Amino acid sequence: MMDSEMMEAEAASSLSSSQQAFSSGQNDVVRDLLTLARQLITQGKPSEALQAVVAAMRTRGGDEAVFESLHRARELYRTRLQENAAVDKLASLFAECAIAEAQPVVIEAPANNRTSPSIAADPDAHGTSILAESGRMQVVLDAVSDGSSFICLKCGGLVSKHRKDEHYAYWCC
Repeated sequence: MMDSEMMEAEAASSLSSSQQAFSSGQNDVVRDLLTLARQLITQGKPSEALQAVVAAMRTRGGDEAVFESLHRARELYRTRLQENAAVDKLASLFAECAIAEAQPVVIEAPANNRTSPSIAADPDAHGTSILAESGRMQVVLDAVSDGSSFICLKCGGLVSKHRKDEHYAYWCC
């Protein structure tokens, strides 16, 4: 009986040492893959770096580890995207308030003032601005407030005042 116990102990010891050697080799492979990923990032190859990181995750924890990491990354991306959209909207609202307070109230326009009817004085007065529709209202507000651009009421485009004639002649529908 003593021989069988010794054989079991030796087998367990042998199994334990082979598992440690495999684990150590696995750690070396993971370390090498992550080092390669860092090098690829510095070389400007992010797709190849991502492949190396995924291979390292798969080596360490299998496909399940890859899935969990990608799921966490997707959730973080969505959260940050929502936070950025909220911040952009708040910044646009503050800018609108600042512009509204900075612009003097015009009671009556002079009779000789002939502005083109296709130029919006109020940024995105009719909600037709392409930039505003795509969530970039701050760009519209900045361009109109400094007087360098206008919103075309025909097409909703933000147009430089210097390019007004070309816009109407070649671009506007």
